[in-house]
Order: sequence, then structure tokens, then C-alpha cells
Amino acid sequence: MRYVLVLNCGSSSIKYRLVEVPSLETAAGGIVERVTDHTEGMRQVLAELEAAGPDLERVAAVGHRVVHGGTRYADPVIIDGAVEREIERLCPMAPLHNPVNLIGIRAARSVFPSVPHVAVFDTAFHQTMPPEAYTYAIPRDWTDGGVRRYGFHGTSHAYVSRRAAEFLGRPYCEVDSIVLHLGNGASASAVEGGRCVDTSMGLTPLEGLVMGTRSGDIDPALPAFLARTRGLSVEEVDHALNHESGLRALCGHNDLREIWPLVDSGDPAAALAMEVYTRRVRKCVGAYYAVLGRLDVLVFTAGVGENDPRTRAMILAGLENLGILLDPEANESPSRSSRVISAPGSLVTVLVVPTDEEREIAVQTLSVTGLS
Repeated sequence: MRYVLVLNCGSSSIKYRLVEVPSLETAAGGIVERVTDHTEGMRQVLAELEAAGPDLERVAAVGHRVVHGGTRYADPVIIDGAVEREIERLCPMAPLHNPVNLIGIRAARSVFPSVPHVAVFDTAFHQTMPPEAYTYAIPRDWTDGGVRRYGFHGTSHAYVSRRAAEFLGRPYCEVDSIVLHLGNGASASAVEGGRCVDTSMGLTPLEGLVMGTRSGDIDPALPAFLARTRGLSVEEVDHALNHESGLRALCGHNDLREIWPLVDSGDPAAALAMEVYTRRVRKCVGAYYAVLGRLDVLVFTAGVGENDPRTRAMILAGLENLGILLDPEANESPSRSSRVISAPGSLVTVLVVPTDEEREIAVQTLSVTGLS
């Protein structure tokens, strides 16, 4: 038996999973937190894997999550020096993510020097967007310099949209879907016959939906306005919009498990926060329905999307005229598996599909290395 090791390196953590080939079953997995040195963090990952029992001599490939691949990478790619340099070049596009992704890659390549390492990019799935979806109406020299919409959470959107088609028993190329990836970070995508044609995140993961600590869409003039009226620097505004905004700014919390009890206690700030949050998602559903022209399936995924029936119901309220009818009883089901939550007469099937980004990274790693 051989394995693919999947690594997702964050700024202070390393998520890992050891996946059996070809079954794609999980042999071991976990997370190393409070990482200050990723080489040392990799040693801890190895120690935990060895303690779990699998023979690490059988690791045949390592798949890495990389957040930003720019326009160059629409598919997974085997990592070499040139790929490392390109990931490094793109660090200004994703300053919170690409640098630590790169550190993790280099640490892992030093530990597993004789096996192929594969970069799987969050942006890759969205590279099928047409120019009218990814182009900003800004000066041409900016767009020529790479300023455009890229989109993120691509491995999740790819996995979930494909799983939705499989669940329906239909060819992926025949299914039009909207995927709502709702977690602390949140994004939506319009997927036409297996190809992403629009997504809510843009140049950075800040654009789009209201999130746990991110503002989502705002007036582009806001940073300049705050600089003029409050003397705030670009860095201060950027930090506030990414880390002090969203649900946290609206009601003091970014975890819906803490917000709903406040709503029930009569807290007006919490109630407004949920109205703002769900309205933004609902608007996105309507917009993407219009982009697609028809809709087979609407899919909820990620932490909130999979586990919060109350939020799902609030998002869908008022969409009945679009043929989206929720089955309240099915919506309340505690099942952890893929399931239908739409009513029998709904013209659009509404699904909950658990995401599995690590499995998707393993699948893409296998596709590019030819392992089976």
C-alpha cells in the first residue's frame, strides 16, 4: 500500500492527512498548532504519523495546498524550483497565505526529497471564469499588472460541485450549480457544466460575502475616506477590514454558535448581524441564478453551511419564486452525510454536501503524478 501525504500549512498550524492509494481512505490525520518553525512543525507531523502506525517509507507523493496560483496555474503542478519561485512571486497577492505555504513546501521537500511534491491552488478552479467575470473596470496598466478577480476556496468548490452531480446521478458536465462555502471565511461560486463562471471572492479573499472577521464587499472609496477623515494608514484599514470586520464588527462575535443565543436573548446587534450576513448570501444566489440562466442544484458546504440549519433557512427565505423550496424537516436533520434538504416540489434541488479539501488535494495530486 502507498500513501499521499496532504499538507495544509497555515501561519501557525499544519493540517495533515495521510491518504491511502488507490482507495483514498484516511490512514491518519490531524493538526499541529502553535507552529513557529515549519521545519520543526514538519518533524512533529512525522512524529504524530509514526505514532499512528503507517509506514512513512510508503509515502509516494505529497500534495500541498497553495492559496494563490495567479493566472499561470489552472491545474495542479509538480513542484520544482521554478514553481517555488512563482509561488514566491505571488506572495504580494496573498501575503497571509503564500509565504507560509512556501515555507511548508520547502520544509516538506527537505523531509521527503525523493518523492514528487504537488501544488494544488485555491485559485485554479476559478480560472475558467470568462473575462467579463474576472475583469475589474480599472486602468489598463493595473489589469496588465495582474489586478483582476481570482477567487479562492477553489478546492472546496471543485470537490463539492462534482460531488453534488454524483449525488444527483448526473454527468458533471450537464449540471449547473451554485455552491455556498460558508465558514469563518465564506464564498460562493456559479458552476456551469463543471466550469466555474463566477465567484464571490476577488483579487483577495476579502471581496464578496460577509464573513466572520472580513467585511466582504464595501464601497471602494472607504479606505481613502478613512485616510482623509481619520488619518488611518492603508495598513490599518487593511487590517481592520480583514480581522476586525464582518460578524465580529457587527455584534462582537464571529462564531454563529455564539451569535444565535444572543439573537434569541433579544440582542439587536446580533439580530442585525444575521440579517446582514444572510441577505448578502441571498443576493449572491439571485445574481448567480441570473448569470447561469438556469439552476439544477444549490449546495451548502463548510462549517456553517453543513451544520447550521437555522442559517440555511434564513438564507433561502424569500427565494420560493425562484423555485427554491426548503423542506424544514429535512433541513433540521443532524445527518453528517450528503443529503437533500429541498421540498419535493422544489424546481431546484438544495443539497448539503460536506466538503473534503484534503481528499480533493489527494485526488489532484494523483492526477498529476500518475500514481494509482
